[in-house]
Amino acid sequence: MISKDELIKQITNSLGKPKVLELGRILSEQQFALRDLIDITFYPDKVMAFRASWILENILLADPLRYETNLDYLLLRFKDVKHPGPQRHYAKILMHLTDPGMLPEIKVKLQALDLEPAVEHCFDWMIDPKVKVAVKVFASEALFNLRHRYPWVAEELASQIKFLMRNGSPAIQSRGKKLLAMF
Repeated sequence: MISKDELIKQITNSLGKPKVLELGRILSEQQFALRDLIDITFYPDKVMAFRASWILENILLADPLRYETNLDYLLLRFKDVKHPGPQRHYAKILMHLTDPGMLPEIKVKLQALDLEPAVEHCFDWMIDPKVKVAVKVFASEALFNLRHRYPWVAEELASQIKFLMRNGSPAIQSRGKKLLAMF
């Protein structure tokens, strides 16, 4: 069994995708507490927080139903994400969890949770010039997925996407055009 301290020790070393997947498999098999992994994503060291977030993304998205009971904690902590690496993974997780094709059980669980703090945080990331492009792209798609749940999001998101596209990178241009075409 991998303990929280042992996991921290393992992710102090450089990780590649195969190691992330292997650790994710081991943690899943051992039913490692997702809350503990979420807590590690807030590790003071940015690199450690990034690595833990990368593992979290892989574990959670591989079997979201298995971790349904932890979604409230994940979303509660969402607003606390500060480092660029974890921002990317948390935005990507939210994008996938809110995707229209997500499992019905996850949709029901999310319906019962207050997602507004996460929505506001995604807008904060989109507005902040220091936030990386990938975070903005994932956050914009998560917000797009939530536009029917929170009607005010649609208008605000469209305005923000248009603003970002004025001088945006190719990734912002591409995703912005795609999302605006679907409004």
